[in-house]
Amino acid sequence: MQDAYVYDGLRTPIGRHAGGLAPVRPDDLLGGVIKELVGRNPFKPGDYEDAVVGCTNQAGEDARNVARHAALLAGLPTDIGGLTVNRLCGSGLAAIVDAARAASTGQGALFVAGGVESMSRAPFVMAKSESAFSRDFKMFDSTIGARFPNPRIAKGFGQDTMPETADNVAHDHQIGRDDSDRFALASQEKYARAKAAGFYDKELLPVSVPGAKKGSESVIAQDEHPRPNTTMERLSELKPLFPNGVVTAGNASGINDGAAALIIGTKAAGETSRASWVWVRCRHRGRPWSAPGWRSRTSTSSSSTRPSPARCWAASSSWASASRIRASTPMAAPSPSAIRWAHRARGWR
Repeated sequence: MQDAYVYDGLRTPIGRHAGGLAPVRPDDLLGGVIKELVGRNPFKPGDYEDAVVGCTNQAGEDARNVARHAALLAGLPTDIGGLTVNRLCGSGLAAIVDAARAASTGQGALFVAGGVESMSRAPFVMAKSESAFSRDFKMFDSTIGARFPNPRIAKGFGQDTMPETADNVAHDHQIGRDDSDRFALASQEKYARAKAAGFYDKELLPVSVPGAKKGSESVIAQDEHPRPNTTMERLSELKPLFPNGVVTAGNASGINDGAAALIIGTKAAGETSRASWVWVRCRHRGRPWSAPGWRSRTSTSSSSTRPSPARCWAASSSWASASRIRASTPMAAPSPSAIRWAHRARGWR
């Protein structure tokens, strides 16, 4: 099996809910990223085998295979397919792994992979009545959380929301409010240092957004969601979402809009086009490209208490150093638990 290579990547700014990117459809948002990404690289549009895209919602403008629609809007040839992947918060990463797996096993030489979400534009969805002529119906906000839940799932496994699950994890593993807030603060501080150093400059694509007046537009060029001026004092003033909980608006994951895409392919594809690359190999318990397992106490949420150890290595043709990717979770509360467990896990380095 051959190795997969990341050749380039591009993303929109991270938009806040109802923020600067809210007027843009998710398929247009991702289509713009793919178009710019493909255009600035030496590969020909017809060289791509498939577009693999992660998307969690898929209830509105991102329905009916947003990967295919974004590829068409980007100007890729119509004979290039599209595959939309859903692993909830891990959907974009799962799409990248799928594309890398395909390249590694000879199913294609070059792929576009990434993810898109517009939580601002997520629609309300309404169920049909259970019986003829009934005037009873149920409506759900598809922005976040379950919709049309199965009572059997709720009975057998629970239906805690993501912040409720994070509170469960915090309780089970003695993660206090202070631990959660400090982890959230450290995340904001790392972002601020990286931005100041210009770390994000080459990966950001400014997005032109139609203005309220006809013919006007604004340009969203910087991330809206991060709050680099956050302090522990401000975090500690926020009330928990649930009684006796640790999750607050300051240490919870955001409700955001954005899109990102990578070019992934074989080494031969890059050598043919003289493209620079980043070599990526991931192994989970000795098996390449396996999804780490997650265990949750009472919930079907994607957050959980314990990650299986997955080691990832990355090396670049232009980088002198190697980086390791260890664990990721959207909530601050489970993160200290995952990190503590990982350092105790056998074979974790």
